[in-house]
Amino acid sequence: MFTKKEIFNVISASLVLGVVYSLGSKNIAEWQKIILPAIGLVAIVILINSIFKKISAYFFDTQIEIKLWEWKRYGYKPHQRMSKNFPFGFFVPLILKFLSVGLINWMASLTFEVKGTIYRAAKKWQLYQYSEVTEEEMALIAFSGIFMNLVFAIIGYLINAPMFAKLNLLYAFYNTIPLSNLDGSKIFFGKRGLWVFTAIVTSISVIASIIIK
Repeated sequence: MFTKKEIFNVISASLVLGVVYSLGSKNIAEWQKIILPAIGLVAIVILINSIFKKISAYFFDTQIEIKLWEWKRYGYKPHQRMSKNFPFGFFVPLILKFLSVGLINWMASLTFEVKGTIYRAAKKWQLYQYSEVTEEEMALIAFSGIFMNLVFAIIGYLINAPMFAKLNLLYAFYNTIPLSNLDGSKIFFGKRGLWVFTAIVTSISVIASIIIK
């Protein structure tokens, strides 16, 4: 289900996001206590999101590739592109953690690319060629991952696993932001009403998780 490159991206993102989350510890002793669980739980959260997006893509006769969030351009003109893509997914969480003096736990490091399968094209056109995936389909695929993170957040609270629940909520919230090619952008441009619903639910959920401890 996952390629070697996808596994590398998931592990890398888990390490970065787990470290970022653990840096909110009150002291070194607490940091040492939660850093490894934080990394492990972040990995599970990412896998939940990614697996359900892949399952959703399968039902649309499409395939997705989990990729690191990268920045390709430094200006508005077509030729203003970097020679190598900048790995935003590694640096943004760390930079925001530092600039916010530990207040912001940015949890969006991965994105995905989607393409139609040969079977999809054959079924639609009776030809063995790739067919275009619509923005609405991409929105539903992206939403499926966020939705399952919300479901597992509820499960986390029910089984008394608050860190797991909170990480699911934060991951869902930050990935709903319509920035660059994150999941939130795919939902926003594919199904605007669904994005509004998702944004409201994730925002309320994160606020509730802060108030209710």
